Amino acid sequence: MSLIPADNHLAVMAALFAIAGAGFLLEKTRIGALVTGAVSAIFIAILASNVGLIPSSAPAYDFVWTYFVPVLIPLFLMKADLKKIFFETTRMAGAFLLAAAGTVAGAVAAFALIDIGDYEAGAAAADLGTRQAAAVGSFTATYIGGSVNYGALLGATGLGEADPSFASAMTAVDNLYSGFFLALLAIMPGWAWLARRYVQIDHTHGDIEGVEEDPVSAASLALSAAYALIVVAVGTLIADQLDAFWEDAGRKWKFAIISVLALIPATAFPKTMGRMRGGYEIGIGLSFVFFAMIAAGADVMSLLQQAPVLMLLIGVMLAIHAVVVFGAGSVMRLSLPELITASNAAILGATTAPALAAAKGWKDLVTPGVLVGVLGYAIGTPIATLVFELWPG
Repeated sequence: MSLIPADNHLAVMAALFAIAGAGFLLEKTRIGALVTGAVSAIFIAILASNVGLIPSSAPAYDFVWTYFVPVLIPLFLMKADLKKIFFETTRMAGAFLLAAAGTVAGAVAAFALIDIGDYEAGAAAADLGTRQAAAVGSFTATYIGGSVNYGALLGATGLGEADPSFASAMTAVDNLYSGFFLALLAIMPGWAWLARRYVQIDHTHGDIEGVEEDPVSAASLALSAAYALIVVAVGTLIADQLDAFWEDAGRKWKFAIISVLALIPATAFPKTMGRMRGGYEIGIGLSFVFFAMIAAGADVMSLLQQAPVLMLLIGVMLAIHAVVVFGAGSVMRLSLPELITASNAAILGATTAPALAAAKGWKDLVTPGVLVGVLGYAIGTPIATLVFELWPG
């Protein structure tokens, strides 16, 4: 039982949006800025659920899974012009692909070494694969593209529905580790012994550019939402047809199909898509609602039991990611700032990568940092789905 009944759909949805809004407000405080708004929203939702303010499961949460999670993909990919990413940022694109490879290597190695157990008997959607396979796919997704890909894999693998408490623990530990990793990347340029091992390139020249910033209007918001919903509707239709030929293929590959469909207009008509402002902002807001929904299913005792093994697992995964990126990057004659920006874009996304580059004075890496972060949104879901599908067992 909870103060807000599970069948009061509007009240439950209002609570999720209120928690998301609180996360944004707390991010403006000194402490909130350190832990990030996403982590704040996660812990508020965990607290609210466990003290009985909001339900741990509700039909409104299913609505978020069904509609909010897939629509995040086209919202984040509206500016994903692959021609610009690969031809205008060749070195950074190469560094990011190396970072993505490091993520895959880290995920495969970490999950091969550490067993996290399987679903409880009779858990919903467990027939889609083992919890080990679902988790390795989900972590691969989040450390290539971020929350949009993470949500897609939790949905595609069924992990979010089959084991919400474990998914909540994954989300909480992931966000905490991401903060620590960002701090590590920020101090690495100050290590002289490390910097000497990389090719020296002056990244302080050039102007700090942003993506074209036409004002957000009611029309642009409506068009962005309409575009995202159309892409999801078409992608879902294709996935449903695929199910008729290959059992469960549509559900498993639905989000990858949506990603490919979203990339087509973004690459073919970049100027037209560039005028549709506000999609990214809508996506960020909905992603906070998604985090709140995931966290609401967390049982505190279960979360505390799962946290140690998850902390070990993610620690191993990120360590291997770093070894691959900064080891192979030196051989590939990439500079330390390029590798830091690429690793940042993979692990934390398109927002923090350009911010860190700007803070360090690497002016010519700010725009490439944005672009390779968007590349992560584009390739994260297909790569992670492939890892999930190929995982033994």
